Amino acid sequence: MGVSDLVLAIDIGGTKIAAGVVDRDGHVLRSALRSTPVDDAEAAWEQVRSAVEEVLAGAPAIDGVGIGCAGPVDTTAGTVSPINIAGWQNFPLRTRMVELVPGVPVRLGGDGVCMALGEHWRGAGRSSRYLLGMVVSTGVGGGLVLDGRPYGGRTGNAGHIGHVVVEPDGLPCTCGGRGCVETVAGGPRMVEWARVQGWRAPAGADAAALAEAARAGDEIARAAFERGGTAVGMMIAAVAAVCDLDLVVVGGGVAKAGPLLFDPIRRALDVHAGLSYLSALRVVPARLGAEAGLVGAAALVVPPFGG
Repeated sequence: MGVSDLVLAIDIGGTKIAAGVVDRDGHVLRSALRSTPVDDAEAAWEQVRSAVEEVLAGAPAIDGVGIGCAGPVDTTAGTVSPINIAGWQNFPLRTRMVELVPGVPVRLGGDGVCMALGEHWRGAGRSSRYLLGMVVSTGVGGGLVLDGRPYGGRTGNAGHIGHVVVEPDGLPCTCGGRGCVETVAGGPRMVEWARVQGWRAPAGADAAALAEAARAGDEIARAAFERGGTAVGMMIAAVAAVCDLDLVVVGGGVAKAGPLLFDPIRRALDVHAGLSYLSALRVVPARLGAEAGLVGAAALVVPPFGG
């Protein structure tokens, strides 16, 4: 890090674009939000540029840029092709950022890896060196921190746990496969399933409304969370067995349902995580909320994680 010890962090998803200035201790000092135009490449870039210029206006010089973006990403080429941002296919995100903020290192990572790294650095994962950070929201995403370091794999896409198959003959997924955990536990998919089962709710009701109904005793709503949580628990058991994890940190809008989601996750682990080395595996709520992605993106360029 340099004289100012400040980093520009960017978190790009299919709904929102966030930019922030983050200090070397992982504190977000200022931030800006924009909506994501998913079908127009240049309109989406303009939103990134606008958010960056807002947070850098009047700020001290920065020492680097960390970007977390929905994937797939290609960290070698510096391009992104997010499933949920159709307009960006092989979009040269790192090159565009180098042109916008010249003279400093620019690091790119998947948004799931950044969420996991943020929780590891400043949130619920501080005590763990082998963790999965995941978001259960509109979709299901995640990232890995292994031996205390962000793990992106060969192309930067390791940790796409939303596409672990939990129903071999299940519904088609946006990834091109079928039966992925995202098709069962993503918020809109849970609501859709509940409606098919007979849940009566106003048009536009979302996962928060489904959770409210479940807390009020609606059996179909409770069944939707039981089904979704069980699928997430099955996925966690598989990933934990492969990666020898000790902690899973779960955030996102659906996770705000609390025990409605976490209880079936833990029951599923009791059934599916039978290997002896998984006996100490813990599943806990995330702490950083919407800031996790920014904090993790900053960590891509802050020692000891990046730099």
